[in-house]
Amino acid sequence: MAQVSRSKASLRLIGDSLNPKEISDVLGCEGTTMYSKDDVRINKRTGSHYERKSGHWSLVAAECEPEDIDGQVSEILSQLSSDLTIWNELSSKYSIDLFCGIFMEKSNEGMDISPKTLVELGNRGIMLALDIYDGSE
Repeated sequence: MAQVSRSKASLRLIGDSLNPKEISDVLGCEGTTMYSKDDVRINKRTGSHYERKSGHWSLVAAECEPEDIDGQVSEILSQLSSDLTIWNELSSKYSIDLFCGIFMEKSNEGMDISPKTLVELGNRGIMLALDIYDGSE
C-alpha cells in the first residue's frame, strides 16, 4: 500500500459566542483565519455582502507531500498553550476539530496516525475530521 499523496490540516474552533482575539490570547498564537459571528464579508468574486453565521478561529499547518498528519498536528500544537485546563474550557464552549484534507492519487493509498498524536488531540477535546479525495477529483 502506497502512502497517501498529500495532506492539509487546520485546527478550527467554531461557536456563536467565539471572540477570535480572546482565543488568540488564551492559546498564545494568532489564528490564520479569524472572525466573529455577524462580521460582514464581501465575496471577492461576486461583490455581494454576507454575514458570518458563527465565530471562527483556525490555525493552518503547512501542506505536506506525501501526507504527514502527525507532523502537521505537531506543527499546530507546538504553537499553542499545552495547558489542558484551557483546552477543557474551550472544548466545553466551542466546537473544536482538526480538519484534514487527505488527497490520494491512486485507489489504494493509506496512512497511519500515531497513538501520541491521537492522545494529544483527545486530551484537548479535539475531534479528528477527515475529508478524503480520490485521484479522480
